Amino acid sequence: MLSIFEVLSLPARREIIERLRDGPKSVGELADELGVGQPVMSKHLRVLRDSGFVTVRADAQRRWYELRPEPLREVAEWVEPYRWMWEGRLDRLGERLDAMRDEEENR
Repeated sequence: MLSIFEVLSLPARREIIERLRDGPKSVGELADELGVGQPVMSKHLRVLRDSGFVTVRADAQRRWYELRPEPLREVAEWVEPYRWMWEGRLDRLGERLDAMRDEEENR
């Protein structure tokens, strides 16, 4: 079984996860949205399902895939100790943007 980071290493899988944020979608919908064939999409979805990122439910001939939050929480927990590395930079960026807006308004 692949690690969470191995699963996320492919841009196509990250894009599928992104598309599923809006709610369940079928293989066909995802394939059309991403411009790939259904067999390729099915392989990516199998990896995402086997790794716990998505669940699947059958509805007649269609299979609906839905995002599961648990693996993403695990990624967030892993990233958390490194948050300090960018939070300060984002704060400084926000301050700079506020100052630029103020300068523009005072002109």
